[in-house]
Amino acid sequence: MTPSTMLALLQRGYGGTDVLSIGEYPVPVAGPKQLLVQVHAVSPDSGTVHLMTGRPSILRPFVGWRTPRQPVVGLAFAGIVSAVGAQVEGFAVGDRVAGSAPAAFADLVVANPAKVAHVPTGVSMADAATLPISAGTALQALRDSAKVQSGQRVAIIGAGGGVGSFLTQLAVLEGARVTGIASAAKAAFVRSLGAERAIDYREISDPREWGVFDVVIDTADGRPVSVLRRALAERGTLVIVGADGAGGPVLDGLERQLSTGLLNPWVRHRLTSTIQVERASDLQILLDHLAGGRLRAPVAEIVPLDAARGAIEQLQHQRVPGKIVIELRAEDR
Repeated sequence: MTPSTMLALLQRGYGGTDVLSIGEYPVPVAGPKQLLVQVHAVSPDSGTVHLMTGRPSILRPFVGWRTPRQPVVGLAFAGIVSAVGAQVEGFAVGDRVAGSAPAAFADLVVANPAKVAHVPTGVSMADAATLPISAGTALQALRDSAKVQSGQRVAIIGAGGGVGSFLTQLAVLEGARVTGIASAAKAAFVRSLGAERAIDYREISDPREWGVFDVVIDTADGRPVSVLRRALAERGTLVIVGADGAGGPVLDGLERQLSTGLLNPWVRHRLTSTIQVERASDLQILLDHLAGGRLRAPVAEIVPLDAARGAIEQLQHQRVPGKIVIELRAEDR
């Protein structure tokens, strides 16, 4: 008999990790156009932190004013298909998959097949779980927003973080000459990803001293667009990724995203931004790169569900080199 409840990481309000707890939650039921997946591993990202804190506040009308409408945390997961909706094609019970879906940090998750891809043989669930949000964002920032080409000089701000560690690898794979901007503690890690140089943003804070770049991609800096443009070549491109960084109480880091659109028609540089669109096709590209050894999952640590709060706190304070994975079902390694 199928149990009526499952273990999940729950959020009871907005704030720090004290709003999170492990508890029982009703087992979800997949509809005719959905998959039910038994979750093996999940990976928090900056979006997990934004939803936990309720910032930027412009998110609140969509996710809940005082408490989140969806109390189960998380998006990125990897696991085994448990049930397939009657109208779903291309998936079968027992398939190994990775993807993104609301309420992913639980024993079972209901997912849209358009956001789920098959995990190739030889790729672990832990590695696959790191890709759906962070690597997907990196791929779209590099390919669609920055349009990076071989031989270009590329600076990646936040190169040691979740998105930045994938950006660094993908830019190197594209043939770019990469400089990673990160903390001194993450310098060796950034170079291990293929960056030619790693610059400590605390020691060298002025972008004019970093060098001159065809592309600057910022995942973590928070400084005004006008300041970051100092590192650009004459016709260089600046890409702002996500909503991290200081800002006002409503938009928080999103102000910089908006400013790129407003300024772009009036300046010599190309200014743009990236907010990820979750696509199975992009995820399959990344999984195939992982299987082929062209990309590695930069897993800093794998922890059990009961250590999830500590893992998310580390992520919140940008202490994680790469990605943390939360494992719900242990794999043989």
